[in-house]
Amino acid sequence: MYTEENKAIVCRFFEEGPSKGNINAADELLSPDFSMHVPLPASSGIEGINEVITTCRAAFEHLNVTIEDMVAEGDKVVARFTARGVHKGNFMNLPATGKPVTMTGIEIFRIKDGKIAELWGEVNLLGLMQQLGIFPVPGQQD
Repeated sequence: MYTEENKAIVCRFFEEGPSKGNINAADELLSPDFSMHVPLPASSGIEGINEVITTCRAAFEHLNVTIEDMVAEGDKVVARFTARGVHKGNFMNLPATGKPVTMTGIEIFRIKDGKIAELWGEVNLLGLMQQLGIFPVPGQQD
């Protein structure tokens, strides 16, 4: 049953990468020709995902990612997640605010030969910017 194996690979990716910051796990979990499509500036390939993980962990202390839902079919796994941390470092040219944040997102993974070959990600950056005080929350006044 490949779908359960594929889901286990994605679970391990979230645990080792974003939650623990273990970028060495990339060699085991990611295909050598890995490609990533996310709304954050990063290099291509494995180097790019390692940059994203390192940058996010440096910006958000105690970063932890929880998988809320996961669906798999064929070679694809979709995960809806929640990331929590404290904004203690520079992120997208925004200086640390010390504020706790909760960010949600959805990522689609394509698995090939037991490794993640592609990742498409969408995250609620507007919600994050509202939590950091960059953009106002509709209906709230200063």
